Amino acid sequence: MKSKDLRPSPYPDRRVPMTIMLLVFCGFSFYLGGIYFPANKLQKEDVSHALQLEPIEPKAVTPASLQVEPIEFPQCECCEDRTPCTDPMRWRKYSVHKLAFMERHCPPMSEREECQVPIPFGYKTPIRWPNSRDECWMKNVPHFWINENKPDQNWLRKDEAAEKFLFPGGGTMFPNGVGRYVDQMQELIPGMKDGTIRTAIDTGCGVASWGGDLLDRGILTVSLAPRDNHEAQVQFALERGIPAILGIMSTQRLPFPSSSFDMAHCARCLIPWTEFGGIYLLEIHRILRPGGFWVLSGPPVNYQNKWQGWNRTVEELESNYEKLQKMLASMCFKLYNQKDDIAVWQKSSDESCYVQHDNPDVYPPKCDDGTEPDAAWYIPLRPCLVPSQGFEKIGLEATPKWPERLHIASERVSMIPGGTSGAFKQDEKKWKSRVKHYKTLLPVLGTDEIRNVMDMNTVYGGFAAALIDEPVWVINVVSTYSANSLGVVFDRGLIGTYHDWCEAFSTYPRTYDLLHLDGLITDESHRCNMKYVLLEMDRILRPNGYAIIYESSYFSDAILNIAKRMRWSCQKNKTEDDSENEMILICQKEFSIPTSHIR
Repeated sequence: MKSKDLRPSPYPDRRVPMTIMLLVFCGFSFYLGGIYFPANKLQKEDVSHALQLEPIEPKAVTPASLQVEPIEFPQCECCEDRTPCTDPMRWRKYSVHKLAFMERHCPPMSEREECQVPIPFGYKTPIRWPNSRDECWMKNVPHFWINENKPDQNWLRKDEAAEKFLFPGGGTMFPNGVGRYVDQMQELIPGMKDGTIRTAIDTGCGVASWGGDLLDRGILTVSLAPRDNHEAQVQFALERGIPAILGIMSTQRLPFPSSSFDMAHCARCLIPWTEFGGIYLLEIHRILRPGGFWVLSGPPVNYQNKWQGWNRTVEELESNYEKLQKMLASMCFKLYNQKDDIAVWQKSSDESCYVQHDNPDVYPPKCDDGTEPDAAWYIPLRPCLVPSQGFEKIGLEATPKWPERLHIASERVSMIPGGTSGAFKQDEKKWKSRVKHYKTLLPVLGTDEIRNVMDMNTVYGGFAAALIDEPVWVINVVSTYSANSLGVVFDRGLIGTYHDWCEAFSTYPRTYDLLHLDGLITDESHRCNMKYVLLEMDRILRPNGYAIIYESSYFSDAILNIAKRMRWSCQKNKTEDDSENEMILICQKEFSIPTSHIR
């Protein structure tokens, strides 16, 4: 008997017809898909996603250089002395408290003008150094407020016949000449004579006669003053060939790293040192290196003999002086020396002095908000003591004397990514070679035709160091978006400032003879519009001034295109190592007279 499982089924087998039907249905679906979704419309992203494969792109052809649309730059309709970020026309928009309206307030992008600042009527090629220290063309800096309102202080005098301003070396605290004033200061601070003191800052600098005198004594000074009713103090300084920038002690830190300067100076600079909890003294403390000196001349120093001339009571001045002394002592300053109208305090380099400030009940307390000591770009001033960075050899006594310090890598090199003593030496060697090459391309470099120089994006200050024996001074600029190397620059005995090149620089038009940039456009092209960077260079460059642009070949044609529209003449040159990817552009700004000046 057969099993029932092997018994034939009473129903026919349906598996074959069902299979046929399934194949027919799939074929019909594929046919419909071909009609409504042709194969050439299938997206490669969908296929690659389904197959989990990377899409294969056709190989792109990289252009040899960036191309830009041609553009014309008209002359600005307003302001031959235009300073976009310290514009008096915008002051009314900002607070008068602490004179905050005089700080940097840059216009928004929507208000930026694409124009070239014209030269004043009668402008002439500036007088060359060293004669420029004593005289300048009147029509180059046509401002007369100082001469008319402070004639007895000998800041400057008019020579109508020669059409010049003369600088007799006077000032509010040294009407008889800055030389005698500095001689007396050197008696109080012997380190000014032997190379111990190399870098200084003059707050409220006037026409920078103090900084100008110190140049012959081997001391490099940043002269600082706002754009105020004195009219163009900084412009006078730069026209004379003396380092200076626009700035004011108000609500924000000055654009320098901590422990930068060997000495700070105020000659009746009208800064309210004892107000607002001593906040401005705390900023001086931050930028002075340990062991550095702060010099004050004028009220309330020597109030016993001078109070009648200051239109204040002796009791008021005595109280103010005692308050000043107490505040400085609380910040670990000690009175170092005093004679007549000059008093000198020294910042302590003894860390034990600062231990007491760990106690929150002691004023001023240590800053504990996490703000970096070197952070100084739009950083608000705080009524607290900035702690030291813990370097053993950052103090003035441990810093090598000038000129030895120029060639020594300081401890702060370690703060820079990849920074080592070896990298520092290699950088120094590179810049010696590169500057030698520059001189073959621009023979006037090293002559009296070039005096005021800016390195727009330095690292260690190598370009400035390579020019140290030439009749120039160099302001070293470190981008606020790059590695913080400015402390190393100051440790070498050079000067500089932080800056963001998406904004206008803190200076007047026509104040530099030479601008140097090394890959700045490449580094900042993702943030800053190249057009505005070049227009800013045009604003601050003197007529017939030069620019050395060491850049990627990719940007070179675009730079040349914009430079041509600004009426610059430029030449392409090979680099010192004949690089295929970089080139050097040597450009000269045209001395063009505005049409409105032609009679």
